[in-house]
Amino acid sequence: MEWILMNAGIAVALVAGVFLGFSDFIMRGLAQAPASQGAAGMVGLNRTVYRSVFMVLLMGLVPVSATLGILALWQFEGAARALTLAGVVAYLIGVFAVTGMGNVPMNTRLDAMDGQPRETADYWPRYAQRWTRLNHARTAGSALAAVCWLTAAHMV
Repeated sequence: MEWILMNAGIAVALVAGVFLGFSDFIMRGLAQAPASQGAAGMVGLNRTVYRSVFMVLLMGLVPVSATLGILALWQFEGAARALTLAGVVAYLIGVFAVTGMGNVPMNTRLDAMDGQPRETADYWPRYAQRWTRLNHARTAGSALAAVCWLTAAHMV
């Protein structure tokens, strides 16, 4: 069981690193560009992410989280159980739900505006601000899941 928690912890730490890059400097850099250029850059990033290792990790950690939750309830005790379950909640709510209900719909809307410079220019500042706030939550959720799972791995 330790190896599952360790590998899941490392994988979610990699996801946290990508989110941190966006929160720390990528979104700030895009926001400094003129609205049409910042938005076009973000649309390009969003279109390429679907065929990336990052997406494999992001989506692959959903069934891994569910599996860890089941293992925690059936096999773990005490702090290992609590930490594993906390990591599951942090990932499924703080990362997956925030992504699916927040960032993805915003990305879809931005992508639909491609070729509409006026609408894009109006939407981009609000998009960049809100998307980044949501991304901060995803960064925290994935980092918390990593810490929980890596710590729990040493307890099982």
